[in-house]
Amino acid sequence: MKVYIANFGRQNYEWPICKERGTVATMNAVDAQKHWEANDREGYVSSRMANDTTAAGKNPTKATASRWFNLMTTIAETVGDIWVHKDGDELWWTTSSSEAPYFETKIEPIERGREVVICHKPCKSWSNKTKKGIPLRWNELHPKAKDFLSTEATLQSLSPANRDYTLALIAGDDLSYWHESPFWKKRSEAAQKGYAPIKYGSQADKIAYQRASELFNAAEAAERMARTALNTTNAANGQTVERTVKRKDLGFSSAAALQDYIAELMGAQEYCCELTGLPLELDEVNGDSAMFASLDRIDSSRHYEPGNLQVVCRFANFWKGASDDNEFRRLVGVLRSSSVN
Repeated sequence: MKVYIANFGRQNYEWPICKERGTVATMNAVDAQKHWEANDREGYVSSRMANDTTAAGKNPTKATASRWFNLMTTIAETVGDIWVHKDGDELWWTTSSSEAPYFETKIEPIERGREVVICHKPCKSWSNKTKKGIPLRWNELHPKAKDFLSTEATLQSLSPANRDYTLALIAGDDLSYWHESPFWKKRSEAAQKGYAPIKYGSQADKIAYQRASELFNAAEAAERMARTALNTTNAANGQTVERTVKRKDLGFSSAAALQDYIAELMGAQEYCCELTGLPLELDEVNGDSAMFASLDRIDSSRHYEPGNLQVVCRFANFWKGASDDNEFRRLVGVLRSSSVN
């Protein structure tokens, strides 16, 4: 059993229908659907890179387009998995059924208004309560749980540890095993010193908090990566220590320009590591440091410049080092295939 955190369409437009029907869903542009139905990944990726845009308005990278191909497969084939969705101050969940998915065509009810094919996979009725009948309120969750129970991307599969916590939460079980651990306590203490979620107030207040929190976290991650890149450049600008290190010049006029570029990259990558597809950790204070967003040069022999940068998990950046990008991606694919088998 897997546990997925998911949104349903850009601006979450399909969520009301999913909630009403008891389904999970995703969509493809009509011209892309034929490639998915033919299991033509290469054709799908090429088509999306040429004809589609991310939420940030940019053409998707090959890795992002490949993730889009996988989305409909995941939705269409899910059986017995738990799906979780955050809606304002409520947390909803359902379990996917063995019923066959069904497909329908519609015009997206958002600004770009493209024609799409939507895949709906039947599930049990969505619930915003635990199995013991306790309401699942977002503002009552542990701060650490909030780190992984919502997503900026279309969907994320939780790690085994976070999956087990979510299953216990949904069951209404005792959560003290997690809450009393040093890491979770540290996260709770940090939350009390910074932004604190509001429990009362109007819906506008809650939306304002949510937006401010998202922007704060993303900006902090972008600022740190910009600072790290600048420091790396300054410390490796042709100076001699024991040897002459290669220059890592920045192709940006200022740290602010680089920060904006990093923020665009994260949005274009749907807040996922470009190398592994894992969700990026944006909590700079007490998150999982191995999952922190890190700036990587695709070709390590070139500079920190537009077109040669990608945002990856810190551990992936460390493992990749100066390796060839395509070769590293191949090895990640081998690892992923091996873990599935």
